[in-house]
Amino acid sequence: MGRLIIISNRLPFSIDHEGDQLNLRQSSGGLVSAIKSYFESDSSTNRGFTEKLWLGVADFPQNEWSIVEEKLSGLDFQIVPLFVNKLLYKDYYNGFSNSVLWPLFHYFPNLVESNVHYFDAYVKVNRAFADKLIPLLEPDDTIWIHDYQLLLLPEMIRAEKADAAIGFFLHIPFPSYELFRTLPAEWKTSLVRGVLGSDLIGFHTHDYAQHFLQSAKMILGVDSSFHAMQYQDRLVKADLFPISIDYKKFNRACSDLETKQYYNEIIKNFDSRKIIFSVDRLDYTKGLMDRLNAYEHFLDQYPEWREKVVFILNIVPSRDDIQAYTERKQQIEQKIGTINGKVSTITWQPIIYRYTHLPFNELAALYKAADVALITPLRDGMNLVAKEYVASCSGRKGVLILSELAGAANELNEALLVNPIDTIEVSNAINRALTMPEEEQEHRMFLMQQRLSDYDVIKWVSDFLDQLANVKQEQLKQQVKVLDERVIAQIHLHYQVANSRCLLLDYDGTLVPYARIPSEAKPNDELRAILNGLSSDPKNNVVIISGREAYTLEKWLGDLPMMLVAEHGASFKPKGDQWQQAVSIPDQWKNEIRPIMQLFVTHCVGSFIEEKTNTLAWHYRNTHPELGFTRSRELINNLTQLLQNTMLQVVDGNKVVEVRMSGFDKGIMALKIVNDTQPDFVLCIGDDTTDEDMFKALGERAYSIKVSNGSTAAQYTVFSQIKVLQLLKKLMLPIVNKQYAAKT
Repeated sequence: MGRLIIISNRLPFSIDHEGDQLNLRQSSGGLVSAIKSYFESDSSTNRGFTEKLWLGVADFPQNEWSIVEEKLSGLDFQIVPLFVNKLLYKDYYNGFSNSVLWPLFHYFPNLVESNVHYFDAYVKVNRAFADKLIPLLEPDDTIWIHDYQLLLLPEMIRAEKADAAIGFFLHIPFPSYELFRTLPAEWKTSLVRGVLGSDLIGFHTHDYAQHFLQSAKMILGVDSSFHAMQYQDRLVKADLFPISIDYKKFNRACSDLETKQYYNEIIKNFDSRKIIFSVDRLDYTKGLMDRLNAYEHFLDQYPEWREKVVFILNIVPSRDDIQAYTERKQQIEQKIGTINGKVSTITWQPIIYRYTHLPFNELAALYKAADVALITPLRDGMNLVAKEYVASCSGRKGVLILSELAGAANELNEALLVNPIDTIEVSNAINRALTMPEEEQEHRMFLMQQRLSDYDVIKWVSDFLDQLANVKQEQLKQQVKVLDERVIAQIHLHYQVANSRCLLLDYDGTLVPYARIPSEAKPNDELRAILNGLSSDPKNNVVIISGREAYTLEKWLGDLPMMLVAEHGASFKPKGDQWQQAVSIPDQWKNEIRPIMQLFVTHCVGSFIEEKTNTLAWHYRNTHPELGFTRSRELINNLTQLLQNTMLQVVDGNKVVEVRMSGFDKGIMALKIVNDTQPDFVLCIGDDTTDEDMFKALGERAYSIKVSNGSTAAQYTVFSQIKVLQLLKKLMLPIVNKQYAAKT
C-alpha cells in the first residue's frame, strides 16, 4: 500500500525542558488525537500502510535532535523535523498565518495585518516543507497535509511529483468569497492554486466547501459539479468531512477511577449548585467576553439563580508571546473580577476561573459534572469541546448551549443553538438549560450521542483516506481516455495509410478559444494555414461543423477548399459549391422567444442575444459565473415548458442556451456526410454538448476527441485547443518510422 505521510505545521509532540532533561509531551490538538486514535484502532490495520511519517516544524534546536530522536522509539510515527529560522518562522506563523489568514478566515477582516514580508515568509516556509518532503517520497506514498499554514504546499509537491496522492484538510472555516476576495490578487490566486494541487480537499461543513468552490470559480474560472473540478487536466474533489472525537475514549473515561475521584471532589465542593462549564483556548474567535457578558446578564435577569449556580471557566493558554493575547487575557480577568465583585457572597463565587492546561481525567470529570456546557465561539471551524461534552454525558443528562456559528452546530442541532453575540438570547438559553426537564435532556443527548458514536474520529480518518483513494482511481479512469502519444501515433498511422479521409471539426472551443464577444474569435494565420494544408490534400474532406451562422463561416473560412456546416446542420456549403438549406421554417417563432431572452438579458448583466438564421442564442459567458448559470437554468426551464409539443427544441450549450428547430443536429449531419462519402478514416473533434451528438452518431466509425473535461461519448479527451492544433499539424507530417508506429 505504501506509506502514510502526515504534514502539519507542528510535530505531534512538544519538548519540555526540566533542568538538563528533555521530556516529550504529546500535543493536545484535535489532529494529533485523531491520528493517534485511528492507529490504535482496528481500522488502521486493514489499510496496510508500510510506514507512517510525520513532517512538521521542530520546536527545538537542531543540535538537540539526536537527543530527542532517542526518546521517539515508542511513537507510531517516524518523525521528520523541519528546522526553520526563528525570524522567518515568526513572519510565517505569527505573521501571515495568524495575522492574515486566521482573522480573515474567522470573519475578522478588521484584524488582518497585510504585510508583503509576511507573505514572502509564508511562501518560503511552504517551500521549505516541499524541499524537505520531495526527496523522501516513494511512488505509493499517501500525503495528507493539514491546515491553513500550508495552503501553498500541495501545488509545490504536485509540480515535482505529478502523480502523487495528495489530500488536504482545512481545520478552520473557509470564508465566503466576498471576504476572501479582499486579499491582494497575488495572494488569493496563489492560495487557491496551492490548495488545488491536492487530489482531495476536505472541509468541516458544506458551507466551507462551497465557499472554496466559489472562490476557485471566481478567481481561476474553475467550474465544479457535485464537488468535483477539473483542474490542469486532473480531477480534484472538495468535500465535507466533519472531524470528530474518539467517542469511546470520552464516554468510557467517566468510569475511570481517576475521573471518578475528580468528579466526587467537584460535586463535594459545589454541593447542590448547578454547574455551567466552559473550556476554551485564549483567542478572540472564542467570544469569551461576550460569554461573560451573557452570564452577567443572566444573573441580573434571573436573580433567583444567584448562589444556586456556578460558572467554571477554564482558559487554555495560547500564544502568550503575542501582546494582543496578553491584553485580551487581562480584559477577561478584569471582567471576571467585576462580576465576582458585583454579586458574590461570603459563601458563593459566581465564576471559578482557571488559566491552565487540564489533565484528561480532570477534564472528563468536569464534563460529567457540568449541568450545562456553555460553548459560544464567534466563529469556529468545528469545536471539538462540544462533542467531547456530549460524549462524556454518560447518564444522558446535561444540556449543551452551542454557538450557531460553530461548525459543530451542523451536527449537534439538538443543542440549544444561539447567536453568540446576542446577550439576551444566550442569557435566556442558560435559564432554559438549567430548567430543562430531565426527559428532554435525555432525548436531546441520546440523539447527539448516537450521531457522534456513528461518525467518530476513526470513521473521519477512514472516510478521508478512502475518498482520497477513490479520487486517485477516478483519475486513472480519466487518464485512459486522455489522448496520449501512443494514441496519437495510432491515429497518425491510420491517417497516412488511408486513401480517403473525413475530418469533422467544430470551431469555437475546438480550433479557437471562446471569445468574450463571438465576433472576436476570428481564425489566425496559423489556423488558416493548418486548415488550408489539410483541405488541399485531395484525399481529405475537411468539414467545419459549427453552431455559427453561415454568414460568419463564409466570411472567415469561405475561401478555403473545404465543406462548411452552419447552425449545427441547418445549412451547409459543400466544397466548391453554394450554401444550401437543410431545414427552413418561417422565423415568426423568434418573435415569441426573443422577449423572453431579452428579459434574462435585463436580469443578468453581461449576457446577450445572438440571432442567427435558424437559431436564437442567449450567451452568458461574460456574466457573473454563478448568476449566469442560475439564470441559464431558469431560462431553460421556462423555454422547455413553453416549447412542449412544438417543432422547436432548447439546446444547453457551453455557456449558451439556444432555441432551434427539432430534427437536425451535428450528429445527423455528420452521419450523412460519412455515409455519403464512405471514407477510410474519420476524425471528429468538438468541445460542446452539441458535439456529443456527433460522437454518439459516429461511434466506432471515427476517432472522436472532446476538448473538455468530464463525461463524454468521445473516445478520447484533450484539454486545450493547442493540443488539437498540434495533432492536426502532426497528421500532415510523414511517418518517420512506420514499423515503430505500428507497434505503438
